[in-house]
Amino acid sequence: MSTIRVVWGTASAPTAMASYDAALAEAGVENYNLVTVSSVIPEGVPVEPVGTAPHLGPVGGRLTVVEGRATTADPGRASAALAWARAPEEGPGLFYEAAGEMDCEAAERRVREGLAAGQDLRDWEFGDDHTVVESSRAESGSYTTALVLAVYGDSEPIV
Repeated sequence: MSTIRVVWGTASAPTAMASYDAALAEAGVENYNLVTVSSVIPEGVPVEPVGTAPHLGPVGGRLTVVEGRATTADPGRASAALAWARAPEEGPGLFYEAAGEMDCEAAERRVREGLAAGQDLRDWEFGDDHTVVESSRAESGSYTTALVLAVYGDSEPIV
């Protein structure tokens, strides 16, 4: 695996699934099948916040991700956050995600609390932590999705 890319997006659409698909498109990963994993960053793999993913392989391939995602309808606000920290010199690390109908500050607070709790469970030394938060208010008569994903490497064949 070459790199873990952190991508994000928000979008509104007439259905919950359509808003999710559009948010995936904003993040550049709409043409892949996502397989969600829990949170561990492998040792020696760089993590790069990129916003929108580059081409990651053939359409329909499997992408391994850690996903923070919230979908809401008007008049709500969808917020998603992803935080991470790792041992020095690209040692092992953790991702934590938080998402829901909340404002940016609440999402960031929750994800940082989760990351701190995860760090307390391990006997690793951790360096600086990083956080990405996406948030958007649902438009009238529509659904809105906010998401932040850590995408592990490139896509792999699904069959």
